[in-house]
Amino acid sequence: MLDLANSFMPILAVLSGQVDQMEAQQASVEDMEASLTALLAGEKFGGTASKPVSFVSKMGMGGPDPDTKPAEEGEISAADAPNPKDASMSSISDQSEAPEPLEMDVESLTADDALIDGRRRPGVQQELPDRVIQNNPGAVNAPPPEAFPTDEFPVPDRWRILQSLCPAKGGDQAIYTLFGALRDNCRSTLNPYAQNVLKGDKPIPADKKPGFLKGDDWFFVANVISDTVVEPRSFPIPVGVQTTERSNSIDVFGRSGSEVYAQTFITGFALIKGSTAYKPPDVEYRLTLATQVNHVNVPERRVLFVEPSKPSHRTDWFVGVQEAFFDYHIRNTSARYDFDSFRIGIQPMQADFRGFLFQDNQLGFRLFGTRDNNRIQYNLGAFVQLEKDTNSGLNDITQTPRESYIFFANLYRQDLPFVGLTSQFSLTYNMNREKSDVEIDDNGFPVRPALLGDIRGRAYDVVYPGYAFDGRIGRINLTGQAYGAFGEDRNSFFTSEPTKIAAYFGALEASYDVDFLRFRASGLFASGDGNPYNNTEAGFDAIFENPIFAGADTSYWIRQTIPFAGGGRVISINGRNGILNSLRSSKEQGQSNFNNPGTILAGIGADADLTPDFRLSANANHLWFHKTESLEALRVEGSIPKDIGWDLSMAAIYRPKATQNIVFRLSGAALIPGEGFRDLFDQTDKRDFHYSILFNAILAF
Repeated sequence: MLDLANSFMPILAVLSGQVDQMEAQQASVEDMEASLTALLAGEKFGGTASKPVSFVSKMGMGGPDPDTKPAEEGEISAADAPNPKDASMSSISDQSEAPEPLEMDVESLTADDALIDGRRRPGVQQELPDRVIQNNPGAVNAPPPEAFPTDEFPVPDRWRILQSLCPAKGGDQAIYTLFGALRDNCRSTLNPYAQNVLKGDKPIPADKKPGFLKGDDWFFVANVISDTVVEPRSFPIPVGVQTTERSNSIDVFGRSGSEVYAQTFITGFALIKGSTAYKPPDVEYRLTLATQVNHVNVPERRVLFVEPSKPSHRTDWFVGVQEAFFDYHIRNTSARYDFDSFRIGIQPMQADFRGFLFQDNQLGFRLFGTRDNNRIQYNLGAFVQLEKDTNSGLNDITQTPRESYIFFANLYRQDLPFVGLTSQFSLTYNMNREKSDVEIDDNGFPVRPALLGDIRGRAYDVVYPGYAFDGRIGRINLTGQAYGAFGEDRNSFFTSEPTKIAAYFGALEASYDVDFLRFRASGLFASGDGNPYNNTEAGFDAIFENPIFAGADTSYWIRQTIPFAGGGRVISINGRNGILNSLRSSKEQGQSNFNNPGTILAGIGADADLTPDFRLSANANHLWFHKTESLEALRVEGSIPKDIGWDLSMAAIYRPKATQNIVFRLSGAALIPGEGFRDLFDQTDKRDFHYSILFNAILAF
């Protein structure tokens, strides 16, 4: 109790306002303890006096002065006599002599009763106010108060709260001094870096929403992208059979330089229902159109058109439907918004992380969703391939879809087998029924069946089981892919008999970051067919590849198409934006071919982020054929070396705003031929190397 008394004394003194008096009287700790005990017990006390004296009798909040001898009953000392000059003080003194005792019911007093108004003790809920009744027609009714134990409350439209503070056009701008971030909400809707309705940052206003859109939270999204390509290049170009651009030119291969100019405008529109910050949209309608104008100039005839009378340059344009789908959110399966949804229509489809097997926009149905707090993602889908425009590669919905069907199922699992690494298990089935189909492209060249071997129509069934991983282990970034291709070709163009398909593919890329530098190492293997005349086709081919690997389209071999002249008309060793040596007529319109020489690649590269908006990238890849027996059979040669050569490239990427809205890229690549390439194209322009220069500008709204 001694410590308790010492702690209460200064508090009581301050509350009584008689600090000086207490110090003067020097109340003893023992008497203070007795006085406090009596106060808490609601009893009277009198110190040493015979008559009871209140706790505030002598000094307001203390006991009697221990140094003063108590007076006899009825006896008044001179010091206690009233001052005749101040009669009012006499009455006060008389009242202080015998005050009323302090009555307190301490036993019934609780901590909650002693709460100060406006403050709340943790864990204690005071009585709630009466329910708010709102009679505003058309307004959102407020939930009952007990639903909101804190100071938060809902609002019907949280997107326009700040916008309501925007000053009138030409009005006082002083509010920006206090709320600087408010400027982003008050800018023009044409500014892609500010919040606006056209970019889906705010819902469609109620007075502008079409009648067929039911409910709230409908967003409109408009995207416009300008993609400009300027591409000087060189590759082996055969001389036309009937005529040539140059008189007296009798070589197998003519001049190799050419140019490509392409301007593509991509316009996309979407209607989305639901807040998509933490969950997928409830409903989505999307339409994306791509309009391309292209011009190509080559030095030889019968490269761009089958007719030798047509010139060696071409200007063309086309409008393709790249997206047109309906997306519906079926249900949420957890409180963390794991979900099931389906999508039907022309939509993006990517079979793996890097686009090795199939990466395109095609017509189909897809069921997809997540589980285990988004640690598991799944996709089930069925697609039919659309015909492509020959010169732009865009979807042509004016033609009947192809009889090539793709069924796939994949499962992604995060942190498997290591934390930071995502695994993907996939199964893809390509069912092709184009045996009786004859397709001539827009330039007059046959693309189905390919002009190889017996030139008969083909149909096949191929199943691709696959495993992929992408992520990191410690500081090492990893991505890898493994595929098998198993099935049956109804007609091998070498034997005209049904054959089995058994081919394999593997790719691995590892990178390591050191400050602003990233160092990469890449390796790829696609099996080739070592005996084209047996009953097994062992050359791996994809369905529609678009690889982001080993420098991607900065690489010469990935970017350029190398014609397989002398062994098959209108056949290429590899396809544009493809890495596999597949001997197809066209990646866009041709069929997969499993009688091919295969591909081996080993490369290194480095990326340097010199500033947040400027990057330099360099790559050095070496390429080989895995098997050359199919090339030898088609070219009627006894031996062709496997070495394709070195693919060297460098790119500079500049993003002025450090975003993807404005991106400029300038790259240069060179192919230094190896023994195999020189054997196939020895007379091509007498060049020591082939080149590819790419300037690309992307502007996005």
